[in-house]
Amino acid sequence: MAGVKKQIFAILQVVSLACLLVVVPLTTEAEAVGLFGYQATPYSGLKPFPKWRKVLNTYKNEPGECTPNKYNRCAYQKWVALLEEWRLLSKEKQLEKVNRHMNLFRYILDPINWGVRDYWEIPKEFFARFGDCEDYAIVKYFTLRALGWSEKDMKIVVLQDINLGVAHAILVVDFDGKSLVLDNQIGQIVDAKRIRHYKPIYSVNETGWWRHKPK
Repeated sequence: MAGVKKQIFAILQVVSLACLLVVVPLTTEAEAVGLFGYQATPYSGLKPFPKWRKVLNTYKNEPGECTPNKYNRCAYQKWVALLEEWRLLSKEKQLEKVNRHMNLFRYILDPINWGVRDYWEIPKEFFARFGDCEDYAIVKYFTLRALGWSEKDMKIVVLQDINLGVAHAILVVDFDGKSLVLDNQIGQIVDAKRIRHYKPIYSVNETGWWRHKPK
């Protein structure tokens, strides 16, 4: 268990997360999910992830109001209207619309946007101030949740982009027997099996988290 905690601590340093507490795995053996060719060990609780816990709590308490962005437009209100429009579409079309629309927003680094190294936004903050990679993943996650998708079918995955040598975050959605990647760096939704340059570190949703390692 000490070795596991040491690896977890190293993982969290990469993505600027802290406050690691003791965690208990749901299973004693790794569960092979095949995401980018890696195994995933599931864990209960979200104690190691204070930023993600804050996002969940804040979004439930303050889901949003009209907070105009720098161009004096309330993108949040447009989002609410789009939800009603997208609700009528097939699930496949919903994925396409959500991924394409969110990727239109401008990418901006947290030190510039928030004055801190790493900040995880709720949707209304993203629409008001834009965001970086995990913020795209978060807003896509909550948009699909608002459209009726189950959290069991979605994970926000923090990973290493081997080509660029940087940490990155994406949303992975299990649909129609595939793990589909919704990525602000990729215009189209892609089957995870087609991607070779991502090394997953950990993933989270509302109910738990997974630590990824090579098979």
